[in-house]
Formats: sequence, C-alpha cells, structure tokens
Amino acid sequence: MTTWRTILALLAVFAAAGFTPVAAQTPSPEGAKVYFINLKDGDTVSSPFLVQFGLSGMGVAPAGVEKPNTGHHHLLIDAPALTDEQMKEPIPADDNHKHFGGGQTETMVTLPEGKHTLQLVLGDWSHIPHVPPVMSEPITIMVQ
Repeated sequence: MTTWRTILALLAVFAAAGFTPVAAQTPSPEGAKVYFINLKDGDTVSSPFLVQFGLSGMGVAPAGVEKPNTGHHHLLIDAPALTDEQMKEPIPADDNHKHFGGGQTETMVTLPEGKHTLQLVLGDWSHIPHVPPVMSEPITIMVQ
C-alpha cells in the first residue's frame, strides 16, 4: 500500500531530476456553455452593478469538489485572453481574475468609469479550465 511518505519521496526524486507534476485537465461535455445572463456586449451600466453567470450543459460545484461535468465560475475583468499554457494551469487569483469557488452564480462588481471587458471561464475543482474550455466570448461594457 502506497503511503503519503512514499508519494512525497517520489515527488522529491522527480523534482530533483527536473520533472514537475502537471495537473490533469478535466474534460467538459460537448455543447457546454457559460454566458452572461443580464449583460450583453455594448451595455452601459452604473457602478456597482450585478453580474449574473449562466451555465448550460454542466453543473456548478465548489472548488475542491471533484465531480464529473461540474465546475465553478471565474470572472475575467480587463484581462487578456488566457494563453494555451495558462489554460493548463490554475486560473490566477488577482484583481483581473475573480474566483467564485464557493459555487456563486452572481456577484456585484465595482469598476471605475470607462470601457471594460468581461469574460467568464469555468474552472474545474482545482481552478484549471476544462478541455475543451468552457468560456464566454469577451464582452465590452461602458461604466458611467
């Protein structure tokens, strides 16, 4: 029977040899979609404003809960598109990448006046985008 000490020892051997473990990406079902329920490209809003997350073809589960065909929302605000390499890693957590690991499906957002981009990306139990990724098209909104 494998113990945690054995696993940690093997990881140390791999790390010393220059290998780093890569998390496996979780598959998404065909046709799964994430979208904004109450916003569309070109909308003008007053800050703070409500953002509602829609999801079809999958369910919502909190971060840390590994269950097939589920994930949790991430809201990208004024962030560049995730690169192919970033799609294989946990989504960053910062001012431009908001995590909703509790399974939330809406949030209030406060942004300064001006033009902003928003995009939704579904992450798996470990915050890594699914394969294929379940993400909305970016939308542009005007905050006044």
